[in-house]
Amino acid sequence: MSEEAKSSLLIGPDDPIENGEATLLGLQHVLAMDVYVPPIILGGMLAMGSADSSGLVQSTFLAAGIGTILQTMFCMKMPVSQGPSFVPLGAAAGIVLASGGLKGQGMATLIGALIVGAIVLVALGLSGVFQKIINALVPAVVGGTIITCVGLSLIPSALNDNIFEASGNIYQNIELASVTALVMLICVGVSIRFPKVQKLFRTSSIVIALLVGTLMSASMGRFNWASVANSPWFSLPSRTIFHWGVRFNLTSILTFLIIYAIITTETTGTWFAMGAVTNHTISNRQWNHGIVGEGLSCLVAALTGTTPVTGYSTNAGIISITGVASKKVFVAAGGWFILLGFFSKLSAFLAAIPAPVIGGVFAIITVTIMLNGLNVIRGLETAPGDLYVIGLPIILTLAITFLPKHVVNAAPQMVQYLLGSPIAIAAVAAIILNLLMPRRAYQSTVA
Repeated sequence: MSEEAKSSLLIGPDDPIENGEATLLGLQHVLAMDVYVPPIILGGMLAMGSADSSGLVQSTFLAAGIGTILQTMFCMKMPVSQGPSFVPLGAAAGIVLASGGLKGQGMATLIGALIVGAIVLVALGLSGVFQKIINALVPAVVGGTIITCVGLSLIPSALNDNIFEASGNIYQNIELASVTALVMLICVGVSIRFPKVQKLFRTSSIVIALLVGTLMSASMGRFNWASVANSPWFSLPSRTIFHWGVRFNLTSILTFLIIYAIITTETTGTWFAMGAVTNHTISNRQWNHGIVGEGLSCLVAALTGTTPVTGYSTNAGIISITGVASKKVFVAAGGWFILLGFFSKLSAFLAAIPAPVIGGVFAIITVTIMLNGLNVIRGLETAPGDLYVIGLPIILTLAITFLPKHVVNAAPQMVQYLLGSPIAIAAVAAIILNLLMPRRAYQSTVA
């Protein structure tokens, strides 16, 4: 790690940290990740009842926790957190509904496709092919562009989905988001102005901001106490493979092989972002082990009855803000997720935090991810053709993000899956443009 990176991080990946502090900071990652949203969306798309929907959320927490610990401790051995991707939701709902719905073989067919796709990812990593693909196709200029597009693609979601188009009064939404963001910025500003309290205010800035935003929302009557009160204290995840069963269907499997290719492209961008934040060069072994961990995480998700959990890009922004990149913190976050898989009351409390409160923090996090990508690009000696390698993927990211929904819905189903992932299309565009432009000698982003 360079001296510049060391100065920007209060705690590096392998630096010692107290167990209590790691536990608190792990919760901070959990609060900022909004992991419960994709399963709630899928539950709505499938018209699930409360038992099925609650079981889906619990399974997602459990899979995210196990996947996070697998990646951080045993596979990639970087501070990496796993969470549910939004990309597979449309395909998952389509497969379930086309196979008889919840009362038929729908979930069993979906689980079968998820299991096969996850096994393919594990095989890809074990064979050593993944690292060769990265070395051949993703030099530094492409990696930096992908990181930039990851952050850029998340900004509209942070603003629209969590603030402007979230349920409730829009003026209250803006007020909640603004106050939450302002509190976080004040904490960061205090930590910069007064170095003696830097560790307290910078590392805990997100928790403090979310706490203030939640208290403010409660004073407005925006916090749903009833959902917390009605939730049981503890319960076992009940909607696993043992409940739904498993069924293998060739069309569904082929569909999800394509979906896995898309979300793997997204995950690659997340790993680049994490490497940039910690100034860590990802080794060949780590690329392969990382994709094995990705496959194992998705396999756990399938067995517990939920959609794939993949590398979550939000955490790179959290590290930039807090300065804490400890792997121990990420293991603690994994522990929190597993606890939430069984502790229904706490899970319900986190789910009740209004979206604008999350959005106020999320918006700043996404910008820090984008700026980390631009920092990677800034350090390169670029050629004239690189302007297009960098610029056109950014245009595509914005174009697909703002593409009207009726245009997306009119496209063929497979194209809709691709349009659901601006990051994947931007990454593919950057790779193709880099191959088409006159070749230059670049320093690789991998060892």
